[in-house]
Amino acid sequence: MVRDGLYYGISLLVVAALVWYGTHWVSLTAIPVLLAVFFLWFFRDPNREIPAGRGLIVSPGDGKVEEAEWIETTAGSRFRVSIFLSVFDVHVNRVPISGKVTLVEYREGQFLNAMNPESAILNEQTLIVIEDGTHSVSFKQIAGLLARRIVCDLKTGDVVQRGQRMGMIKFGSRVDVLMPADVELRVKVGDRVHGGSSVLGVLQGYGEDVAEKSSNGWS
Repeated sequence: MVRDGLYYGISLLVVAALVWYGTHWVSLTAIPVLLAVFFLWFFRDPNREIPAGRGLIVSPGDGKVEEAEWIETTAGSRFRVSIFLSVFDVHVNRVPISGKVTLVEYREGQFLNAMNPESAILNEQTLIVIEDGTHSVSFKQIAGLLARRIVCDLKTGDVVQRGQRMGMIKFGSRVDVLMPADVELRVKVGDRVHGGSSVLGVLQGYGEDVAEKSSNGWS
């Protein structure tokens, strides 16, 4: 569990105790208790089995694939996969590929509905670029209508491993992954994916060994 869940949960249970002590009203006491249970559940952080095949790109978050399309960027053609995280999904984000972080850029912005295509440009977001020596993969943590805080634990120069926990977006959001245009895609619009374990695509020039997996031991 993410520590924020404990902070919110314990604080609300204290409030519940005070309400019960002062009123002895079950209905009033139940409100902070139910909120405490929600926050403890929302900030869950389950372990995931990380695919160990070479050249794999895994999903940075849990959710539903809403877009999968080629786009043009200043760096050339890229294939973008957009994943929408509802309030019911796990919101801990993970690193899509192993490599070196070459850019971490935070941008202030609006809080449009994450389902709106314009949210990828206008909303508050953090852009992370990772290079593995041959390929470059970037992804964005994009705030949504309810999200009001993006947490990114990475910094430029960090060496990271595929599936490593790297932050979270609170209360509904979106993650976009920009991959090389010649990537071998493994998902389609409408698919449900899980952060760190679902394979989005395979980079060209690598084998396709996706069977071997290793348990995630990050804390």
